[in-house]
Amino acid sequence: MTFTAIDFETATAFHPCSVGIVTVENGIIVEEFVSLIKPPNNLYSPYTISVHGIYPQDTANAKTFAQLFPEIQKRLQNRIIVAHNESFDRNVLFKSMAFYNLNHQNLGIANQWECTVKIYKAKGLKPTKLSDCCRAMQIALNHHEALSDARACAKLYLLK
Repeated sequence: MTFTAIDFETATAFHPCSVGIVTVENGIIVEEFVSLIKPPNNLYSPYTISVHGIYPQDTANAKTFAQLFPEIQKRLQNRIIVAHNESFDRNVLFKSMAFYNLNHQNLGIANQWECTVKIYKAKGLKPTKLSDCCRAMQIALNHHEALSDARACAKLYLLK
């Protein structure tokens, strides 16, 4: 079980304001990475703020996605990628890359990732929100904190 779990929190639509990445080698978490990300013009939707509690003042001095991308890339390059509701996080990554003219083909990752929502839905768990899956599997979670969400996703995948 060697893979990378990722979670984005967004400021608006697909523009991320935080990323959490957990690297797993042979079934063991070997690295965790988290960073705030300054979205374009540091703009936020009131709704997203209410979900994750990250405000424009929190990211005013953070790196942009493009500036942070080398750190993200080295953790994702040629890896199996896992996310809870993978289509959301995959779209955030690929659309952010496109916004900054970065070619996602250069990452060497699949166009569809491993998805813990789909895995746990297939196991009969309902509902399959991250918090519900973590409760059922007794995994600690500080929901909507990117590193905690990525770590929980990694643990869910390890238990699949």
